[in-house]
Amino acid sequence: MKINDNGRIGAVNSYKKTGDASYTQALGKKGKAKDQVEISAEAKELLGAQGIRTEEQSVRIEQLKSSVASGTYHVDAGKIAAKLLPYLK
Repeated sequence: MKINDNGRIGAVNSYKKTGDASYTQALGKKGKAKDQVEISAEAKELLGAQGIRTEEQSVRIEQLKSSVASGTYHVDAGKIAAKLLPYLK
């Protein structure tokens, strides 16, 4: 069996080439467009404030670290259970 109508394949390719050419012309001489991300001023402020700790927080963290390292840190199972209970109902 011989298939003679293969002109459709060329038409699809020429269509794709035409679309790519118009896209390249729209971009100018730069070539392909690059992705771009803009971060708002509010987001930058939040990112900056994320790493700042007060003196009280730093002292509390050091106390917790030392009590965990020495083995004297006590976990109140009742408080944990009370906080988990609403999620389990």
